[in-house]
Amino acid sequence: MSREEILLELVDAEGRTVGTSEKIAAHRMPGTLHRAFSVFLLDSEGRMLLQRRALTKYHSPGVWSNSCCGHPYPGEAPFHAATRRTIEELGVAPSLLAAAGTKTYCRPDPTSGLVEHEFNHLFVGRIETPAEPDPAEVDDITFVTPGELAERQASATFSAWFSDVLDAARPALRRLDGASAW
Repeated sequence: MSREEILLELVDAEGRTVGTSEKIAAHRMPGTLHRAFSVFLLDSEGRMLLQRRALTKYHSPGVWSNSCCGHPYPGEAPFHAATRRTIEELGVAPSLLAAAGTKTYCRPDPTSGLVEHEFNHLFVGRIETPAEPDPAEVDDITFVTPGELAERQASATFSAWFSDVLDAARPALRRLDGASAW
């Protein structure tokens, strides 16, 4: 059985589109810089939604990560892609979603042998209704406080990109939450 070809938008260091590549090809070593997005959602108590990626994922299976992440289709606005994938993965639309900057990184995934070389558009938002994750995408979810996140990071495996995108999104999370906890 063959996978449907999924194209990613390749970008230069400034985030300007320079072409497209098949998804797996863009993730093979040494990695090709491509557009991505990462979403961080907080509940009404200011806790962050984390997801554990499904064990069947081709990349970074079974590890904890931010609320949602993925790749826009070529020509798709990152904000639209972030909203679309949040609904597809978590079964709920964010009640608020705001841009939180960008972060570029190159991180290998030791389990799959693939690499994330991404120009990542960051978003922060709110979730006000219960999530209903798609089991093909998400193995588990949890809401954590900053202290609980630190404890979990000390004892569980997280995606290779998680710390990079969280650190870059922290100022926006603090503005959203109205506190300096994040």
